[in-house]
Amino acid sequence: MAIEIERKFRVIGDAWRDLAHQRLRIAQAYLNDSAAVSSGREQCSVRVRISGESANLNIKSRQAGARRLEFEYPIPLSDAEQLMGLACEGRIEKVRHLVRIGPHLWEIDEFAGDNAGLVVAEIELEDENEHFERPDWLGVEVTHSLRYYNMALATRPFLHWTTEEKSC
Repeated sequence: MAIEIERKFRVIGDAWRDLAHQRLRIAQAYLNDSAAVSSGREQCSVRVRISGESANLNIKSRQAGARRLEFEYPIPLSDAEQLMGLACEGRIEKVRHLVRIGPHLWEIDEFAGDNAGLVVAEIELEDENEHFERPDWLGVEVTHSLRYYNMALATRPFLHWTTEEKSC
């Protein structure tokens, strides 16, 4: 079974930028409706992602939190481009910056488009209670806050968040 254990955090400042050893431009879109997933009518999100010359189809179970089922399959780039045209919601555009801290790889997503201004760091773990180093640029944890999930950002982007939502 493909289990993903991932924690998400807001990012504070720019100190992480000099630590990035790789940057990837990513475009992604969802092939099912976020309202159906949120309501429980559908039990997973289905996403197509293009990064450079590679593309993937990704399926994640709907539960919020650090532990979810995740299945990811490489697909031809031409298929991904056609699937993007079938997407239900807005598109996610971001640059993913990879930063290694100790044995862990941080993926820092700097969003663009209607989500510009939002920067989120994610870390994948082997166990939900696994210890990891918390760099100074790590802000509040948002793992359990649904509005930070990419599917939610496609539907209601950071641009439309209230001042209060943007501050926490």
